[in-house]
Amino acid sequence: MKAKIIAQSFVTATLLLISFSSSAQLKGGHILGSMGLQSGTQAPENTLSVYVPGYIYSASSLRDSHGDKVGNPDITMFITGVGASYVSDFKILGANYGAAMLLAGASNTIQGSHTNTKSDFAFTDMYIVPLQLGWHNKRADFVFSYQMYLPTGKYELGASDNSGLGMFMNEFSAGTTVFFNDKKTFHFSALASYEINGKKKDTDIKTGDIISIEGGLGKTFYCMNTEKTAPKGILNTGLIYYLQYKVSEDKIPVGSIVLEPDKDKVAGLGAEVNYLHIKSMTTAGFRWIGEVNAENRFQGNTFFITLAHTFSFKKK
Repeated sequence: MKAKIIAQSFVTATLLLISFSSSAQLKGGHILGSMGLQSGTQAPENTLSVYVPGYIYSASSLRDSHGDKVGNPDITMFITGVGASYVSDFKILGANYGAAMLLAGASNTIQGSHTNTKSDFAFTDMYIVPLQLGWHNKRADFVFSYQMYLPTGKYELGASDNSGLGMFMNEFSAGTTVFFNDKKTFHFSALASYEINGKKKDTDIKTGDIISIEGGLGKTFYCMNTEKTAPKGILNTGLIYYLQYKVSEDKIPVGSIVLEPDKDKVAGLGAEVNYLHIKSMTTAGFRWIGEVNAENRFQGNTFFITLAHTFSFKKK
């Protein structure tokens, strides 16, 4: 009789755990909002860009599998660091070869759909792009890249002060920017990224594969000098969006059972403005995206601020 009671208790506990975990989700490494206007366009050849990003994500609600609010979290995630990207004149399949990397720190790193995320600013996972290919045509640009996320940030299963996700991530991206006029001042872009996640450190927990789509519809304006003879700056502004879907289930082992929670998704719509000062080759940019239609995840607002300086190595 005692054994039967224990068995029934185990089954009940397992069912409760499955029910509790059905809306829990594990987060991937892709930073939504890092791309916006002209997301399918590679930078000009023979240029090195050094940039300082500032990413802020404020979660305003937690949504269940029906998109209904089930919580009011108080979480604001912050990431900043130093990055660099280089585009060469070396050609592969007619495209310019480029590469990039980002060393960053993060605070309140969101691991998934739970609210006990409170961590001080610390070194987070490293982002590396060893391969980027860019094509430039008269009315459209195209880009393809492979990027990886290295688990260099602190991670311990169950800890609330993790600064990394504890897993190696591979990601492949492809996109385009379409121009609606000869001067290329009116444009629409879309960049799709597919993220493949490995197992988390010292566990058999595996985050499902994730697809993200980002881009925008924008207009470019040339700001002329006083004499109206040449532009002194370039202003790019417009509407931006992103979509993200978990395309395969998370794998969360619990004893001899492997939980496969419902997949999550989210959409966002916002605005972007960035300005390039031509003489100094310095760019300042700002993006805001308000999220909608979230399921099995947080819903909130994304802010992305970028300062960048571009060095040109064009042959004269």
